[in-house]
Amino acid sequence: MRDPKQTGYAPVAVPGVTPDQRIEIESTVHPCDGEVGVGGLGHPRVWLRIPPNRDEVTCPYCSITFVLKPGAGGGEHGH
Repeated sequence: MRDPKQTGYAPVAVPGVTPDQRIEIESTVHPCDGEVGVGGLGHPRVWLRIPPNRDEVTCPYCSITFVLKPGAGGGEHGH
């Protein structure tokens, strides 16, 4: 069963469970296909959206956490 903290559109990292792989991004919307993850095994491409009240989002497939760079934002291109 999936951890309830990992459900929903904007999963969050779970300390002690989620790998500590963090990548800085410049947009609140970012694609992930797992190719930069541990082992680079890949997964279906998903578009992750950082909610307005947060500065990061964790991919529900590969657990990479994408962190918004300070001063960055936007990127609402309809995905």
